Amino acid sequence: MTAFFSPANLLIKKILIQTKKSYNKICRSIFALFNLIQRIFNKFIMRKKIIIFLFIFLVLTGIVAVFFAYKIIFVNNVSSQAPSFLYIKTGSNYSQVVDLLEEKNVVKNLKTFQWVAKWKKYPQKIKAGRYAIKSKMNNNELVNMLRSGNQEAVNFTFNNIRTKEQFAEKVSQQLEVNANDLLDLLNDNDFLASYNVNTETVLTLFIPNTYKIWWNTSSEDFVKKMYREYSTFWTKERKQKAANINLSPVEISILASIVEEENHRTDEQARIAGVYINRLKKGIPLQADPTVKFALRDFARKRLLYADLEINSPYNTYKYTGLPPGVIRIPSPTCIDKVLNYEQHNYIFMCAKEDFSGYHNFAVTLSEHTANAAKYHNALNTNKIKR
Repeated sequence: MTAFFSPANLLIKKILIQTKKSYNKICRSIFALFNLIQRIFNKFIMRKKIIIFLFIFLVLTGIVAVFFAYKIIFVNNVSSQAPSFLYIKTGSNYSQVVDLLEEKNVVKNLKTFQWVAKWKKYPQKIKAGRYAIKSKMNNNELVNMLRSGNQEAVNFTFNNIRTKEQFAEKVSQQLEVNANDLLDLLNDNDFLASYNVNTETVLTLFIPNTYKIWWNTSSEDFVKKMYREYSTFWTKERKQKAANINLSPVEISILASIVEEENHRTDEQARIAGVYINRLKKGIPLQADPTVKFALRDFARKRLLYADLEINSPYNTYKYTGLPPGVIRIPSPTCIDKVLNYEQHNYIFMCAKEDFSGYHNFAVTLSEHTANAAKYHNALNTNKIKR
């Protein structure tokens, strides 16, 4: 029994006990380390999931943002009720343009237009003009057009104008020009002096045609533009033909205005011009009825009475020899050319035909003219035309 519990056996037993304790400790340590690794791994996985989620969220948000940005900027925003043209007046501010867009039902969504306008700094770049509104325009196109001032010119045209007041009104109907402002210029000799005309002859500057003009052109720039067109019309050839008749371009226009009032049909105008040029050369009063109607400001009158011929006006060519001081209508370029290329003949007299066709009977002698006039007056009486 004593040998079994020897010191050697006790030492071995002690070592075995210590080894078991160390093993258990190592196992616990390994288990703890494993748990730590697992926790770290789980956190990594969770963080990765969060990152992936955030990434997906941001991508989806970006796609939605791009979609709405595209819709705001590039999708058609012009209303079906939008006018063909938008007219932005000179001096307009951004608020007034927005009000105009709303008033004219130009855009479907005013807010999206305003977002794009502010993004492109349009409020600081307002430009007046006449802008063509196309049915499929988007906000980007609309703002770019307005911001750059990419407007469309007016096809400005006029004809059948007798007075400055009529002309100023006609211009104001097609352009931003104020009729009263333009009329003031047409009645300002100081302003007109640089164009070699005065308040009586100013309408000779305007040659009827169709012109490309910016809608927001000022009154001064309008006259300047028309003078350039006038200068283009009066070529060296035309000026030479006028000089051969001993008349200036202004005087040719004045005579053409009388001829055109006598008959707007071009096939007789050269002959009528020949009558008046013959009378001018001989110093005979023109005795043109349209000039008296102009003096009376009664353009619809069909019959003049002897009392009418006594009106004291420089436009009364029965009372005053030579041409009147200005045109009695703005003559057409065709009629001006008819005067420049007048028919050379010996006629001194003319009288409207008794068939009221608008054409005339021409005569060389007074007796022939008296007979023609009698036929016309009889026709007036027969038809009971008194005025």
